Amino acid sequence: MRSTWWPAPLRTGLRPWLRTELRPWLRTELRPWLITGMVTARRGLALALLSQLGAVPLLSLTLVSLALLVTGIGVLTLPIALFAVRGLADMHRRFAREWWSVDIPTPYRAQQGEDFEPLDVPSSLRYCRSLLTDPATWRDLLWLLIHAPAGLVLGLLPGWLIVYGIHGVVATPLFWPLMRPDYGYGLIWPVHSPGMAALAFVEGLVILFLGFWSGTRLLRVHTRITERLLRPTEKARLARRVLHLTETRSEAVDAQAAELRRIERDLHDGAQARLVTVGLKLGLAEQLFTRNPDAAHKLLSDARAASSQALAELRDLVRGIHPPVLAERGLDGAVRALALDLPVPVEVHIDLPARPQAPVESAGYFAVAEALANVVKHSGATTARVRIHHADGRLHLAVGDNGGGGALVQPGGGLDGMRRRLATFDGTLDLNSPVGGPTTVTMELPCAL
Repeated sequence: MRSTWWPAPLRTGLRPWLRTELRPWLRTELRPWLITGMVTARRGLALALLSQLGAVPLLSLTLVSLALLVTGIGVLTLPIALFAVRGLADMHRRFAREWWSVDIPTPYRAQQGEDFEPLDVPSSLRYCRSLLTDPATWRDLLWLLIHAPAGLVLGLLPGWLIVYGIHGVVATPLFWPLMRPDYGYGLIWPVHSPGMAALAFVEGLVILFLGFWSGTRLLRVHTRITERLLRPTEKARLARRVLHLTETRSEAVDAQAAELRRIERDLHDGAQARLVTVGLKLGLAEQLFTRNPDAAHKLLSDARAASSQALAELRDLVRGIHPPVLAERGLDGAVRALALDLPVPVEVHIDLPARPQAPVESAGYFAVAEALANVVKHSGATTARVRIHHADGRLHLAVGDNGGGGALVQPGGGLDGMRRRLATFDGTLDLNSPVGGPTTVTMELPCAL
């Protein structure tokens, strides 16, 4: 009888333990950990190569161009060098976003003049002045100076540890008789006996573990350095915020003016014209009432039909301003009612513990309505889906379809209008529509329930 304090393989037998304990652990724990370590080592190698093949030449070219400004040659080469530096910085911002989900905003000022031509002296001089007065340029150069050595060390170290650990685990114990008498591995004494080969094996295991364990941490250190140097300063962030608010306020004023013109046009061409017609027909009916009752009766019937049509147009106009179903049933009920009226089957998933603020609720409803209208008109889809939920103080709305894709946010287009209207509320619109589909429009709005 086996004691209960014995190890599990001795209590239950080695084969069942291998099948029920070790194999699932290898599959669910060790394998993903090893795959993550190898992916991190590959990313580190790419980072190290970029630090030497990209950062070092660009830093040298920029410093030489700065030194040659007094001769005039630097005026032609400096804008090209700085644009290349910004391209490399944007590439590392993308790496931080894709690898670690760290969003580093772009801090650069908008460059004045879109007619920049390389090797054109007046254009290059104007761009040199604009670039050199941008604080983000000097932060890029500081990042480049630190990234060149840090990227090489932090990028190569995980892969080097993995390769050196594999060498200690495999090569040193197997081939120690063929090695030179003074050959040493790592920190141990020269490998000239089976015992020293066993120590090399143990040391190789430790180094291999360090390689897999440290890769993610070392690259995160580099990402933190990149984020600290490439993100906008507080002053730049506030300046960009003021510029963004100025633009969105102007867009909101324009959108409101356009909406008022639309309401005025609809009232003038629709309900107002019909009500004038009703008044004329009632006047004619009053004159014909004693002389020709049948004609007066027909005019009264026409006036009644015209008044009913004018009332229907007024209801449609009010529904376009603020749908009654939205006021009565909230965003959940309004979107579900909207989906039922479409000729395309729409799958709706809404998870809102409470109602959003009225302006945000209205903006979200009309954004979903316009996105679904685009699905019906342009996508050729057979099914659509709507998902709405609230998380992290933001209202998330996603409208997708299985259509042909290829949609673009073009200036002046419907999606661009949606983006501008959402920007009024500090909202964002993201479009994912590869050619061949599917298409997903993701919208976010700051929202307090």
